[in-house]
Amino acid sequence: MSHREETVVEKRWWKRKGVWVAAAVAATLAVPAGFVNAQDSASPVPAESSVARNGQLEVCGTQLCNESREPVQLRGMSTHGLQWYEQCVNDASMDALAGDWNADVIRASMYIAKEEDGYETDPERFTALMNKIIDEATERGLYVIVDWHMLDPGDPNRYTDIAKDFFAKMAEKHADKTNVIYELANEPNGVSWSDIKGYHEQVLPVIREKDPDSLVLLGTRAWSSLGVSEGADESEIVDDPVDGENIMYTFHFYAASHGDEYLDTLDRASDKLPMFVTEFGTQEATGDGGNDFDMSQRYLDLMAQKKISWTNWNFSDDQRSGAVFEQGTCPDGPFDASNLKPAGEWIHGQLAGGQ
Repeated sequence: MSHREETVVEKRWWKRKGVWVAAAVAATLAVPAGFVNAQDSASPVPAESSVARNGQLEVCGTQLCNESREPVQLRGMSTHGLQWYEQCVNDASMDALAGDWNADVIRASMYIAKEEDGYETDPERFTALMNKIIDEATERGLYVIVDWHMLDPGDPNRYTDIAKDFFAKMAEKHADKTNVIYELANEPNGVSWSDIKGYHEQVLPVIREKDPDSLVLLGTRAWSSLGVSEGADESEIVDDPVDGENIMYTFHFYAASHGDEYLDTLDRASDKLPMFVTEFGTQEATGDGGNDFDMSQRYLDLMAQKKISWTNWNFSDDQRSGAVFEQGTCPDGPFDASNLKPAGEWIHGQLAGGQ
């Protein structure tokens, strides 16, 4: 492949006593033709990709902003559990996601519990797999959410020690990248906001010690419903937020199960809190059953209006209706419109059509 030599100025920003200061370092790199360098990263990314356009993300007010401090909305897909559907995350599917699907972001869902065959069963293997997915996403100019997919049991504090170890390794290895986003707890449930907050405030400093710049996403109560599924609402976070910078709170919904009460909560909360919808489906909360595309569209319209970023569940060929591909698609594909279930056709149209 042909290449050009290019002098790249790397600029790193730090906030000190409310003032942004920068340091710049110049370096000459051989850049493959058709690629540009992402600011703060030695890894080249495709010139027209989301990472090339937006660079290092940061939270400004309640908005997600790009490196120019302009509000931005990321849209993309979440994998299924990597312990079950690793075969759906390969070169062909990642190429399709960045190209045909027109996605900005992929969420890599790594289940944790040994009862779910997750990270606890083989930390070394799952760490290597996550590193591989991060590198593959970076090559394609995709943002990547490192999803600590704790679900059952629902108390994230069960995993505090291993979470701190995992995120410390991730942050140290990938601190120079502009496209890595950390999600600290997928769906806390059956536990109070104060306990969830305490977990976040133990894990967040571990990342910040290695990587002061990355975006970090914080799970909320009751399966990341801002507490609605357990009779609460966003006010408990508004009144007692996590102590940290460049953080956003997560919200999950499944349109056939979660109607106006959930939609209204997201609408209200996004006026006061920086929100990121890291998981949603057009079907029931089980990830299965019939699709409610009308309710789904209402959610997408709200998120477009308020520039709330989202990833859809899920980019696999699981038998449930929430998996976008027909069974048997993975690992060989094709990962395009020819192999999609109804929910897949709908979300592919939303992404590929640039809606």
